[in-house]
Amino acid sequence: MIVTLTPNPSLDRTVTLGGPLARGAVQRVVSVTQQSGGKGVNISRAAVSAGIPTLAVLPAAADDPFVRDLGSAGIPCHPTTPAGEIRMNIAITEPDGTTTKLNSPGATVGPRELDAMAQALTDAERTANGASWVVLAGSLPPGAPADWYADLVRRLRPSGVRIAVDTSEDPLEALVAGFPDAAPDLMKPNGEELGSLTGADGDGLESEPSAAAAAARVLVDRGVGAVLATLGGNGAVLVTAEGAWHASSPPVEVVSTVGAGDSSLFGYLLGDEQRLSPPERLAWAVAYGSAAAGLPGTTIPDPSQVHVDQVQVATLAPA
Repeated sequence: MIVTLTPNPSLDRTVTLGGPLARGAVQRVVSVTQQSGGKGVNISRAAVSAGIPTLAVLPAAADDPFVRDLGSAGIPCHPTTPAGEIRMNIAITEPDGTTTKLNSPGATVGPRELDAMAQALTDAERTANGASWVVLAGSLPPGAPADWYADLVRRLRPSGVRIAVDTSEDPLEALVAGFPDAAPDLMKPNGEELGSLTGADGDGLESEPSAAAAAARVLVDRGVGAVLATLGGNGAVLVTAEGAWHASSPPVEVVSTVGAGDSSLFGYLLGDEQRLSPPERLAWAVAYGSAAAGLPGTTIPDPSQVHVDQVQVATLAPA
């Protein structure tokens, strides 16, 4: 089972334009879609589609439409005490796939809400009778200390469950500052985030897989089990203590990049659930991410839309 935590869930609204975004102008909208989301929720959604048991932990009232929407999609959910209404995130997508995101901060939490989420996460892992993964994903809501994910990693570690973290900005920096005690089994930074953590140029990392692998190696050497670094159109790099690999993206007409990173992370976890080798897990990660980029809004691909056979994986020389 994959247990996910989304401490700052969102209603994800995607506005698709018929032409390039023009600031200050009036433009016609081709379509508008809305989905209950957040990084952890997206991963649980992908798990349900792939037939992998999952449980989504998130702060929301039990009768909130957000929770009912997840239930109607067949996504098991453990709602905890919310601090307020669920935020709205807006993504504006242009015809070439360029996406502009407008993310709301979310309700301000206090110790009561944070303790409820932490306890629910611990209970969920125990109830699952040995979950294979716990995924801590997304931004933290206002009021949460930046090192909260780091504390959760330390709290979960004695259970033996493997932990994946996908976050950014201050929570990501605080996580790394807590290494090695707070080092998770898997991290999924993009090129920009990886650069901010290692002092490298993020754009340069996205265009040069070997440089991205060298930067990811810094995190592995500090205790992280595996680093899956997504590089946009250049695929992704996976680095573990055993080696480093690069997978190129298959040809895809980009429709929306929203949710592509979440899909990549799930693809890796799916490969792990199937007991595949690291390069095979990387191939699944890139295949899922590419499939998501070819779908509108935050649509998460189902296995029939994922073409792992089109992904090429190459071994990278040691840094």
